Order: sequence, then C-alpha cells, then structure tokens
Amino acid sequence: MGDVSPAVQWQMWTSKTQPLQRLKNMRKENLLPPSRRKTPNSLAKPLLSYPLELAQITLDPSPNCRDNIYEWRSTILGPPGSVYEGGVFFLDITFSSDYPFKPPKVTFHIRIYHCNINSQGVICLDILKDNWSPALTISKVLLSICSLLTDSTPYLTNSTEHDRIARQRTKRYTT
Repeated sequence: MGDVSPAVQWQMWTSKTQPLQRLKNMRKENLLPPSRRKTPNSLAKPLLSYPLELAQITLDPSPNCRDNIYEWRSTILGPPGSVYEGGVFFLDITFSSDYPFKPPKVTFHIRIYHCNINSQGVICLDILKDNWSPALTISKVLLSICSLLTDSTPYLTNSTEHDRIARQRTKRYTT
C-alpha cells in the first residue's frame, strides 16, 4: 500500500466496496502524527486517522448527510429523567485538520439553558478542551454531553430555579 498515492488511498477508504479489514490494517500507521508517517498523506487529513469510523459512516451515512465530512450536525434527545427530557437538541461538530490530536469543536445549534453551556451554545466540558484524547470517538463525546445534561447541578446555589428555567426553555425551544 506504500506505493499507492494518497488520492487513490482516499478513493479506497471511501469506497463502499472496500473491505473493513484493509482499513483495520492501515489504522496503526494513520494514528501516527502526519510528520512521522511513512507514506505521504496530504489528502488524508483529520478523519482518515480513524479509518474504521470513516468507513462506518461511509457505508451507512446519515440520511441528511452533507458533502463536507469535516462539518457534522448531530441530534441528541434529552435524557429521560432529566430536566431536558422530551427535548431534541442539535449540535454542530467541526473537525480541525489536527483531528484526532485536537478535539472537535462541538456547539449546540439550538437554544439550551445549562450552567455549562453559554448563550452561543459553546460547551464547557473537559474532554473538549484539556482532557481530550485521540482515543475518544464522536460517540463517546456525544455520550459525555448526554451525561452532562443528565447530571444534577449540586454546586449551584439555586438549582431548583436552574431546573425550572431549563424545563421551561426545553419545552419552548426543543419540542
């Protein structure tokens, strides 16, 4: 595979007929930083560092999938038993050219009231900043965001008021 150009590798990775086994074999090489890879990889930027994840999305794309694989729109449901239950929340996920070595930028596309989410939808979550690891997947990031919505806010001085406003805004903007 070392003699194959990056453009051909890209076509092979995104081909729906490409076996997943070949992608598994290439994963070790692609986890290296671009400067340490043996093969030139100028076209294979962020998502190709996780070829299995890319292959899964390519083989089973979302029905509303756009052409740009670096910008995603995700949907999460308000966790049952939380103040966000019944809400449908849209997230914008943007991958940088350094992904998976740098975290993706994840923001809420819809209004939400939470002490760890600002008015622009930016999420204050450790794994999206200082505690990011290349081993994390988008599924784990979304699970962490759901967990953030589920967790109570015991450190707030008036958590009852926070929960009341969160329920009210969830009903108003997301149902």
